[in-house]
Amino acid sequence: MAVKNVDEYILRHVEWEEEIKALRKMILSTDLEETIKWGGPVYTHHGKNVVGIGAFKNHCALWFFQGALLEENTAMLTNAQEGKTKALRQIKFEKGEDLPLKDLKKYVKEAIKNQKAGKEIKPETGKEVEIPALLNTAFENDSDLKTAFFELTAGKQRDYCQYIDDARQDSTKLNRLEKITPMIKSGVGINDKYKK
Repeated sequence: MAVKNVDEYILRHVEWEEEIKALRKMILSTDLEETIKWGGPVYTHHGKNVVGIGAFKNHCALWFFQGALLEENTAMLTNAQEGKTKALRQIKFEKGEDLPLKDLKKYVKEAIKNQKAGKEIKPETGKEVEIPALLNTAFENDSDLKTAFFELTAGKQRDYCQYIDDARQDSTKLNRLEKITPMIKSGVGINDKYKK
């Protein structure tokens, strides 16, 4: 069931309640607007994503959608997925760690300033989709799968290819192919359930 608001998000992540509430209060002291996207709290300026809060099993994080553009406040930032994410950066916190809210607010303010100035790293478009050998073999055996795949947007095609490629073992790749075949045939993207 999808999260409808931040209070509901907190109820689903009670182990991080204190941290989420503190981060939320700090962010809401700026002129950002609160919303829910991809099942979590996201704070926007005129509809553009600026920061988000994420709670996970072992940590919680403050996400900066254009964090790679921060220049003054960078010491605590890390790349969420090295080699994959171009703009997104995060600051991670473990349980019991003090949240340096004063310092974090400087990061948020710089991110807002950049957003107001229109600074943005745009996703690559027109990039060729590299189809894994396993998926090409599946296309040879199932023309409906091939037709459905090529009717998807390039972004959805890339997501499916990456999902297969990210598996290390051949058995996992096969399991993933079995899982996504009906999804591809029904015309949905692998990440559609996370999009609002």
